[in-house]
Amino acid sequence: MSTVAVIGGIGCGKSTVTDLLADKGAVVVDADQIAREVVEPGTPALDRLVAEFGSDILAGDGTLDRAALAKVAFAEPAATATMNGILHPAIGVELLHQVRDARDRARVVVVAIPLFRAEHRALLGIDVVVCVDCPPEVALARLVASRGLTEADARARMAAQLSRAERCEDADEVLDNSKDHESLNELVETLWDRISR
Repeated sequence: MSTVAVIGGIGCGKSTVTDLLADKGAVVVDADQIAREVVEPGTPALDRLVAEFGSDILAGDGTLDRAALAKVAFAEPAATATMNGILHPAIGVELLHQVRDARDRARVVVVAIPLFRAEHRALLGIDVVVCVDCPPEVALARLVASRGLTEADARARMAAQLSRAERCEDADEVLDNSKDHESLNELVETLWDRISR
């Protein structure tokens, strides 16, 4: 059995890689999905975010308005740190639970995690860390085209993350996603051959 962490900056194509691995039979545990679950109405994390950033981060139905939160949380480093201090522990607990559950069901578990730390290897039992990488200008263009972000919003989100060098430094393998889908698919095929043995 293999547990593989797939990391990468926003707009680099982490989700594309995890989708390709899922198509081959991996069970994917997605930290971004968990991040949405832990801020549903009535959760402690959402209550703490509202206490820190105000009720303007809520939509009319009481759900988190992610764009409103991003606007205030990514405005300055201290606000980003406050948001991360609330979200990361809540996400971490649920992530660990889902990874353990997935191991009971699959030979290959893929953990999609945008913010990878060295302690995740032991905590989550990670065998291989794969970084999906592309030049910042490629990621920026993708964010503007596919997610409808303004260039300024995309740059702010990119700046709030670990640097490209820091992400790649933590990885056992780097997948270059600066080319076309076919090239990425070939890289994923090779990766799958190794991790599924």
